[in-house]
Amino acid sequence: MDEITFHTRLHRPGTLLDVGAHDGLITLPFARLPDSRVLAFEPLPPAFARLEAAIRTAFGTIPPHVTLVPEALGDAAGSITLAMPVLDGVAQEQWASTAKDYEGYDPARIAVSRFTVPVRRIDDLGLTDLTHVKLDAEGAEYAVLRGARETLLRCRPVLTIEIEERHRQGSTWAVPAFLDALGYDTVFELDGAWHPMAALDRATMQRASPDPSVFEASDPYVFVFYALPRESAAAMLARFENQPIP
Repeated sequence: MDEITFHTRLHRPGTLLDVGAHDGLITLPFARLPDSRVLAFEPLPPAFARLEAAIRTAFGTIPPHVTLVPEALGDAAGSITLAMPVLDGVAQEQWASTAKDYEGYDPARIAVSRFTVPVRRIDDLGLTDLTHVKLDAEGAEYAVLRGARETLLRCRPVLTIEIEERHRQGSTWAVPAFLDALGYDTVFELDGAWHPMAALDRATMQRASPDPSVFEASDPYVFVFYALPRESAAAMLARFENQPIP
């Protein structure tokens, strides 16, 4: 199951939030869903420039239903440091994080570029029609969700969340527990079937190095999770029963 398929099959008109939009891999298909308003947050300056260029290329301009925001999201408004490792002179943008500083690794290979970026809470956006959230914040997922508590209770969107122990130890426990308290069921897909979080064996499914210079991970490596409002979860998952999970 990929995130685009998940959101497309469960699509409801309203506001779709792309947190950690990067180059627009999710922003673009979100923007093509009918009756959608898209908010895309990307705090890393070079990635934001490419995001904006991708939207302009796809639509000829920034369409009125798409808003691109060069800011981070978290649990408090203000500013925050975004750290990006540079491995052997090559920027590792996919590792840019407000939750990690990348200190303590081999200084001969890993430098760190830092950006001071604005940060705000999802709750401060005043959304009343949020239907979908894609969240990929390299370890800051818990903070982003804490800043979205009232919005999640009010709007009941479906969420896809990338959660990795290598970025924030304990996050695969803390994030589902937080969502559980808000009435969300968190599941993952493996081998064409849905599984509850209780089935996640972190030792065999979430083993990966936090060091950007070490490319090693368990097989399988489960890091995309799906959160559904408990009152609708069974009916939503039933929509996939007669259609193979890609």
